Amino acid sequence: MNIITVLTDFGARDPYVGIMKGVMLAINPLLHIVDITHEVDAQDVGEASFLIGEYFPHFPEATIHLAVVDPTVGSARKPLIVVKDGHMFVGPDNGIFSLLFARGEIRAYEITNKRFMGKALSGTFHGRDLFAPAAAHLSAGISPSEFGPVLVEPVMLRGLLPSVEHDVMEGRIVRFDRFGNAISTIAFDFFKDFVGSRSFTIELSSLAFQSLNRSYHESRHTCLVGSSGYLEFGLFMGDLAQDLGIQKGEKVRVRRHLP
Repeated sequence: MNIITVLTDFGARDPYVGIMKGVMLAINPLLHIVDITHEVDAQDVGEASFLIGEYFPHFPEATIHLAVVDPTVGSARKPLIVVKDGHMFVGPDNGIFSLLFARGEIRAYEITNKRFMGKALSGTFHGRDLFAPAAAHLSAGISPSEFGPVLVEPVMLRGLLPSVEHDVMEGRIVRFDRFGNAISTIAFDFFKDFVGSRSFTIELSSLAFQSLNRSYHESRHTCLVGSSGYLEFGLFMGDLAQDLGIQKGEKVRVRRHLP
């Protein structure tokens, strides 16, 4: 398969993304490279983790997903390849693949084989020197097991999944889209299992909802299941983040009522 997706926090101002693409195309000129986003908030590994879980199922099996949000680049953190559901993921072992490890069968390999790295390994740009070459070599048919040993205990981020205590489930806002909609860490399936047939109240800042909307236009403030599959909050024709001063990490609570 010659599809590689790319997700970073590099933005569009600097040449970093273009350089990574050049490295990959030099190894495999037949590549189809798909930009997911390069606007992950700088160093926000948790946001990247949720985005990966959202977009990868929409690609065909054998797609390679290159994800570089790497605040500890140059440190002792390990580079790795993850294999899940017929897809392959390349990036740092810093928790960026936490949601993949939390759900279902998965295999991981540390990248140690220098044959599949750049000629020189800088201390500041492993996207160019390590991860881009690895992704390109994978696309050319190299087996993940040839890159290095199995990684037994990958880094896992804490607090990504909602917590439940008695009749209260608590998540948080993990990211905002460009429209100012606030996307939470509470997956709809998890919400359904928790609430069951009971009535409920969903709380975010000064907002409280006793039902879910189907789309953004139904009321001024909305709570709905977004296209990501997570509970999401919006302001019709406006920016909820600016309207209420909501920030990342803001708590979202679901209270299920007594039957």
